[in-house]
Amino acid sequence: MKNLFLLCLGLVVFTSCSKERNFHLTARNADTGESYPELNYYVVEEKEGNNGTDYTTVASGTLDGNGEKLVPVKVRKNRSYVIRLDPPPNWCYMNEVSYSYTIHGEKNPSFDFTFAECAYLTLSVNNINCQGASDKIIFDMQPTYIPNYNNIIPTEKLGCYSNTFAESQVPFGEWEATWEVTRNGITTSHDSIFTIDENEHYNFVINY
Repeated sequence: MKNLFLLCLGLVVFTSCSKERNFHLTARNADTGESYPELNYYVVEEKEGNNGTDYTTVASGTLDGNGEKLVPVKVRKNRSYVIRLDPPPNWCYMNEVSYSYTIHGEKNPSFDFTFAECAYLTLSVNNINCQGASDKIIFDMQPTYIPNYNNIIPTEKLGCYSNTFAESQVPFGEWEATWEVTRNGITTSHDSIFTIDENEHYNFVINY
């Protein structure tokens, strides 16, 4: 009878320390919104121990045909959970490499992964109306659908500048280029929207 009581008590303690959560996973194209079906997903439990962190895969599988999956996971106290997806082929951007979750998080959380495939961009910048060493241009460009994209940073050049940059691998889709020109003490601002298709080799030229 005593052993039965201890067994029941152990079951109560164990179940009270774990909660079932439904993880809603989605995979979408960041530019078009189209889904990525059948990507592999993994939910890994992390536990800190005396010898470091132990990792255990507690759920894995593939997304459905709509690029989604509802994954039931029993989460436990003093554990953290890492959720990740295998990216699609030819990807050049993903919003998150992985997400983290603990038992204190939202009861049924959503983890939205977005990706974009690769394209290729060559930029040429040419001062075709140079007035001297005080001429200045500041130029920048980024995909319109990726917040805080910083793989290309604003660049300032002076004088009779002319250069064609090496081709870069970039996310495909809609891009915006902006540039500011100062000449003879007068500053003008310019911008252009352009689209690069997947795997396209695109040349963008700024003549100022």
